Amino acid sequence: MKNILFVSLFFLSSYAFSQSIDHSLFTQILKDHNYNGMVDYKKLQIDERLKTYLEYLSNVNPHNLKNNSEKIAYWINVYNAFTLKAIVDNYPIESINDLHTGGRIFGHIFSTTVWDDEFIIINGKEYSLNDVEHKILRKEFKEPRIHFAIVCASISCPKLRYEAYTAENLEDQLQDQAIQFFNDETKNKFDKKNRVAELSKILDWFSEDFGKNEEEVLLFASKFLTKDLQKDIAENIDKWEIDYLSYNWDLNDHKN
Repeated sequence: MKNILFVSLFFLSSYAFSQSIDHSLFTQILKDHNYNGMVDYKKLQIDERLKTYLEYLSNVNPHNLKNNSEKIAYWINVYNAFTLKAIVDNYPIESINDLHTGGRIFGHIFSTTVWDDEFIIINGKEYSLNDVEHKILRKEFKEPRIHFAIVCASISCPKLRYEAYTAENLEDQLQDQAIQFFNDETKNKFDKKNRVAELSKILDWFSEDFGKNEEEVLLFASKFLTKDLQKDIAENIDKWEIDYLSYNWDLNDHKN
């Protein structure tokens, strides 16, 4: 316990002496509690390092970050780390949808979902997960691959990485996340023989981030597939049928 306290105090103080953000503590947390995208929430509940990392994020002034890569990495980590907080603060639950006031349907109608809750404090300002996703990451940076990096604690979400996002590795990390996501048959399916693409609902919900129509959305997805699939989709785009898979909101809980 003394060692954990020492590490926590050192980590919290390090930002005062550094011009860049250090997400290494989050990497340690993810390596210890992440099993191929499934999280051991029971053990994470008693890991004080998550609280330390969240406090560290809260004390950052995002306007002072050096460049867009550092800002994108920072806000992705904010989204993922505070989503973990929302789960562990209420665990055990079966789905993140259990956290909506009034249930899933009324929660969306009246903006009382967990994603609307302004429980994130950054540099003294309150944010919700929706603020981070829609008003910052999507609006400011126009980077569609962030959809495969932010994780909503559900089975159909992209898998949580074993490492935090960092400015120096961001391009490789975003590219790898997109490749993993589109080649995971539990998220997206491509039947070359019958030319049917069953895409994640993420590409339906946020279609404007990927293209102006379904054909452009499919062409976007194809960039992360094997060469033969890319070629067939590009040459026969009008022959491909697009369907969207149902979304599994079950918690990405390691116990399952």
